[in-house]
Amino acid sequence: MASTVSTDTSRAKRPGYGQLLRTPGAWTFLLPGFAARQPFAMLTIGIVLLVQHTTGSYGSAGAVAAVTGVSMALFAPQSGKLADRFGQRAVLVPGVLVHTASVSALTALALAGAPLWVLFAAAVPTGASVPQVGPMVRARWAAKLEGSPLMSTAAAFESVTDEFTFVVGPVLATALCTGVHPAAGLIAEASLTLLGGLFFAAQRGTQPTHGLGGAHARAEHGSALSIPGVRVLAVAFLGIGSVFGGMQVSLTAFSEEIGNPGANGLLYGLFAAGNMLAGIAVGAMPWKIGPRRRLILGYTGLTVAASLLWSVHSVLLLGGLGLIVGLCIAPALITGYTLVETLVPAATRTEAFTWLTGAVALGQAAAVTVAGRLADGYGASAGFLVPLAGTALALITLVALRSRLAPRAATRTVVRGVGHRVPVTVD
Repeated sequence: MASTVSTDTSRAKRPGYGQLLRTPGAWTFLLPGFAARQPFAMLTIGIVLLVQHTTGSYGSAGAVAAVTGVSMALFAPQSGKLADRFGQRAVLVPGVLVHTASVSALTALALAGAPLWVLFAAAVPTGASVPQVGPMVRARWAAKLEGSPLMSTAAAFESVTDEFTFVVGPVLATALCTGVHPAAGLIAEASLTLLGGLFFAAQRGTQPTHGLGGAHARAEHGSALSIPGVRVLAVAFLGIGSVFGGMQVSLTAFSEEIGNPGANGLLYGLFAAGNMLAGIAVGAMPWKIGPRRRLILGYTGLTVAASLLWSVHSVLLLGGLGLIVGLCIAPALITGYTLVETLVPAATRTEAFTWLTGAVALGQAAAVTVAGRLADGYGASAGFLVPLAGTALALITLVALRSRLAPRAATRTVVRGVGHRVPVTVD
């Protein structure tokens, strides 16, 4: 009997991807979820390439894309709140229809040479209606793995999936815009959103129970943002967004400065590869310290790495440092999503995930704008100051308010078979 308990305990302490993917019903939402979130990574670059083609201005193109990002950041949490209350399908189906129509309108207006203010107006519903498939998939994992140590593995798996999406999506959109037609990227984005979103919405069996907890729970937790820990995590994710946005603009500017625009793809690829590799490792490792400490340690590493970007002036060194920055992002990002499960009641989980996703988008939009202006006025090195400032401010907030990230209980007991209980560290 003792041997059996020891074996079960050992397995529980080392949850892996194989065990995660054997979760009953997981594949029924994983494959549709991957298909449905793929277009999201195509949207920004599709807008930039189309608007730049029709206006001749990267500044105008970036501004329209930034409006889309800000709109998504502001409206995404409301979409998550509605999904928690009425169910994912009830929100997703009309959402993908509105998004498809909005992207089509924006595309038609850009091709018709509409004034910039009209494109800004069209960008608002385009961003506001972006389907929040990633948070919905995370909410399905949370519902299936309630209290399980596999939650950290699931968060890592989703981070790797997101990063893979952001590697493939921009490449696909760029190839379509440059090889087929400047509008082809957005047309493909709208088509894939419609088909993938409806396919994901059709998977009713794995969607979380909506309205969980009844009216009393909704009254107690009217919004996930009312929970102090979620607000702290949102600030942390703003900082992560500043890294994504600052790196995109500054790496492009750096490549142009050295007269080798093609280096941009290699440099950003190394950055993304670091994120993916670290994500895989985080999900596979058995952790002896809790997520709150892991978040602060990981964020410290990210801030230190980001603080060196502005001083590097060679492709080789910048590629290596970009890889390190990517390696530091994944632990912070994954741990933040893991903490949500311990901080937020089930009735508001989807909304909480969308606040974090929206924070990344908002940080990215702000960073693209600021880094672009700095790079135009002072060179690529100045643009790299944006990730430094964003992560430093977020780290100060994390350290100062770390007590708000503590869950209600210091430890949680997880049942693993009859009579087998495994304590899970959460500090």
